[in-house]
Amino acid sequence: MATLDVEITRHAKGDSGEYHAHVAGSNAKGRLTWVTRGDGARVVEHTLVPKSIGGRGIAGLLVQNLVADARENGFKIVPQCSYVAAKFKENPAWAELLA
Repeated sequence: MATLDVEITRHAKGDSGEYHAHVAGSNAKGRLTWVTRGDGARVVEHTLVPKSIGGRGIAGLLVQNLVADARENGFKIVPQCSYVAAKFKENPAWAELLA
C-alpha cells in the first residue's frame, strides 16, 4: 500500500469547528465536525469522508488529529459520532480524554 499524501487542517469559528483532510490529487475533502459544550469539551458530531477518497484511513487520521489536539490543548471529547466512539473503544489509551 502506497503512503497517502494527506494534509489535515483545523478550522475553528466561535464554539464550533472542523478538521479537514486534503488528499493530494483530489478535490474531495474529508471532514470531522465538532461543537464546544458549556464545560469546554468538544462534542464530535460527524466524520464525513467522500467515497472518492474513502477506504484509505482518512477518517482515522482526522480522529488522530483531534486526539493530539485534545492532549496538547487540554480539552475533553464527547464522541457523539459513532465512528469516533468506535475509535475510542479501539484505543483505551485515549480514555482520559473522554468527557
